Amino acid sequence: MNVGARIRGYAELARPGNAIAAGVLTFVGAFVAGGVAEQSVDAGAAIMATVLATGAGNAINDYFDREIDRINQPDRPIPRGAVTPTGALWYSGALFVGAIVLALLLPRLALAIAAINLLALIAYTKLFKGLPGVGNAVVAYLGGSAFLFGGAAVGNIGPSAVLFALAALSTLTREIIKDVEDIAGDREEGLNTLPIAIGERRSLHIATALLVVAIVASPLPYLLETFGAAYLAVVVPADALMLLAVAKSYDNPTIGQTYLKYGMFVAVLAFVVGRAAVVGGTTI
Repeated sequence: MNVGARIRGYAELARPGNAIAAGVLTFVGAFVAGGVAEQSVDAGAAIMATVLATGAGNAINDYFDREIDRINQPDRPIPRGAVTPTGALWYSGALFVGAIVLALLLPRLALAIAAINLLALIAYTKLFKGLPGVGNAVVAYLGGSAFLFGGAAVGNIGPSAVLFALAALSTLTREIIKDVEDIAGDREEGLNTLPIAIGERRSLHIATALLVVAIVASPLPYLLETFGAAYLAVVVPADALMLLAVAKSYDNPTIGQTYLKYGMFVAVLAFVVGRAAVVGGTTI
């Protein structure tokens, strides 16, 4: 295989789209915390550390899943021969080292979050992925922690902590619904997801309960006067869309988890709008 094909293979291994999206979430966490302009170096280091760590996690996930991918995802870099398993392992390690170097530039709390996340990324596929609900919870934590990491990097974790909690609960809801959607394939592959372990209906009840907790908590930034009415005006439609999503999931999990993804995006936008309104000096 030529050099160009190998370079493309390594690029695909990191899933740059997902890695950059994770970096954007860290930026949002820093922005909501109000530290992007004042502490741009720390914010930039946190964003790049997130991108590298996410890429490393994707690469090591493909390393551990290489045998399954030969059957289910033969076009991925390792099964098709663009990257060797050993090469993927070294590549992942290099990305992790880069993330660690950048994290060492950050405050202690941000460094602690980075350390926990790196361990979770490494352990996810090998230890947690096959445990009903546990793998979902790890994915939800990692998704939400990008916001937390951004806030900690600029020394103001409060606003981003609320965003982390809401994002983690929403992500956990979506992960459970996705498992319901994929139950036939997962059962055939011998996986033990939450819907397989306790049933689809019970899993959807749990997902609904988790989302209701998130929605009930969503007005907190307004009630605590962190953000004004501009935040509330955007988060209420987001809540409504996510409630519609879980209702749809009982009949069609594919539509439900898609709607939920859109609702989560609008909810994140609410935090950005709320912070922007504060920066602009308005209470609306």
